[in-house]
Amino acid sequence: MQEIWKKTMNAKYNTRLGFIQKALIFLTALTFSRPCASAKTGQGVITGQLKKWHRIAITFDGPVTSEDAEDNPFLNFRLDVTFTNGKTRYTVPGFYAADGNAAQTGANSGNKWRVYFVPDKVGKWNYSAIFAHGKNIALQPFYGGKSFAEGQFSVGTSDKTAPDHRAKGMLQYVQKRYLQFAETKEFFLKAGADSPENFLAFHDFDGTFDLAELKDNGKARGKKFIHTYQPHIKDWLKGDPTWRSGKGKGIIGALNYLASKRMNSVYFLTYNIDGGDGKDVWPWTDPDQRLRFDCGKLDEWEIVFSHMDKLGIMLHVVTQEQENDQGLDEGNLGTQRKLYYRELIARFSHHLALTWNLGEENTNSTEQQKAFAEYIRRLDPYDHPVVLHTSPGKQHKVYEPLLGFGYIEGASLQTIDTHSQTITWIDRSAEKGRPWVVCLDEIARANVGVKPDSQDPRHDGPRKEHLWANLMAGGAGVEWYFGYDYPHNDLNCEDWRSRQSMWDLTCYAVEFFHKYLPFAEMTSADNLTSSDNNYCFAKPGRIYAVYLPQGRTTELDLADSTAAFTVKWYNPRQGGKLLEGSVKTLSGPGVHSIGQPPFEQNNDWVALIRTADLVASP
Repeated sequence: MQEIWKKTMNAKYNTRLGFIQKALIFLTALTFSRPCASAKTGQGVITGQLKKWHRIAITFDGPVTSEDAEDNPFLNFRLDVTFTNGKTRYTVPGFYAADGNAAQTGANSGNKWRVYFVPDKVGKWNYSAIFAHGKNIALQPFYGGKSFAEGQFSVGTSDKTAPDHRAKGMLQYVQKRYLQFAETKEFFLKAGADSPENFLAFHDFDGTFDLAELKDNGKARGKKFIHTYQPHIKDWLKGDPTWRSGKGKGIIGALNYLASKRMNSVYFLTYNIDGGDGKDVWPWTDPDQRLRFDCGKLDEWEIVFSHMDKLGIMLHVVTQEQENDQGLDEGNLGTQRKLYYRELIARFSHHLALTWNLGEENTNSTEQQKAFAEYIRRLDPYDHPVVLHTSPGKQHKVYEPLLGFGYIEGASLQTIDTHSQTITWIDRSAEKGRPWVVCLDEIARANVGVKPDSQDPRHDGPRKEHLWANLMAGGAGVEWYFGYDYPHNDLNCEDWRSRQSMWDLTCYAVEFFHKYLPFAEMTSADNLTSSDNNYCFAKPGRIYAVYLPQGRTTELDLADSTAAFTVKWYNPRQGGKLLEGSVKTLSGPGVHSIGQPPFEQNNDWVALIRTADLVASP
């Protein structure tokens, strides 16, 4: 077997050969470790819990190489593993894993090659591994060849409970404006943190540091900075993961805190050098390198991402930002970008709740955006949703040409006009036959965003103009951006407790939707109320939610419905139980006043108007 490797490694490649010839010529065999006892297989080493929706790893012994080997192990080698269960089939890209334990050892060399897989069925799974070697073989659309490793394993049911994603299944795009968990069929409303965008610029990650001071007067100015999340070390719990003798407690604790506030999403860049704001996040072995990846760092990221799965937090993976979206292959889908996407997909696509974002405030052309999205979709075995973020005022220019395109599932909004923008892109995408998931991911006015509680304890603006504005339009949720004029901003936030009140207010809104509304069956219906500044969300004749930003009252048009309705009120500032106001019931048809809220009538309130059978339902 070693002779096979020697001949393969020394082969001379004729660049004039067609791609198919290359792919066939450079198929090579793997040598295998002793089998894992629990897996009962003679091929590779299977680790992980063999349960539905749990991550399973298969590690193979292959050629000894290193991150900086002359024959690039990321570019010139390729591992693909096909998993089958009956008619279900997944082909999953693998990756070079150094010594197989690089998060703990920091190794940059070794002979381990690995694939991650999450089964979506119980029962017997078969796998077939193909390993190929050749110039730029990792980039080729190559799906064939003789298998050199085959095996099987049996998968049982998960023993996890919510909010752990392993209890809910894969979060999927289902041709609706909300994502849905495959196991529970629960629709997802996003609620989380957009800041710090350089969340992965963490002191304890291998090879992570700040490249430059922030000198742009329009951004978060200051000296070199790297996150430690010191205030959140106390939130790390016994039994939580660490690496290399206790590293990682700050970032793990930060996620624990966010989950304790019942938030379910974190937005983060995986690449912000080449002109980016933070200049402190990259997956490669060096800030000047684009074709070789840091195995230790990416293994450490995987530890953090796996903890997010356990906590029920979605990975919002933002692959670039405006300042560097021309940095890979001058903005095209070339060698650098293809390899970058492949490594991210190979290492992280198994995570159950993940959204790929093509870029923050993206300036790539429509043709480039489509090429990126299609490449990701064809490589990602789980078809995670792909979205795109854009600058305020550029939504029409950027989004309109992408409507109906089969590889983009949503809009990642940055706007001050949240309600109307959410409605616009929900409606326009539906008209084109491919409904988008429309989220608010950044409040415009970059210097402000969501202020710290110490500066704005009530957060009236974000709550009224953005949180409820998105949800009541049929939007799929929010992430909160922290402006650069305030402490704990988008690049240097160390303590998520700085916005504790905002997390609470967000939780109240999402809880209302999940507890009281069949929101996937409802649509924006602002025309049914008499006031121009109210938001109405309805399944006409059955249920209406009316958000009144200034409180007081409004009239609701029940049209020709003759049903009897109850009227209850929800306090978006404090959450809690439904309350009674001045009017307790309504009967159609026609237009009727919904009455006054229970108290503090000039503050914002939500009126819930339902038929009697909906009141009685759980």
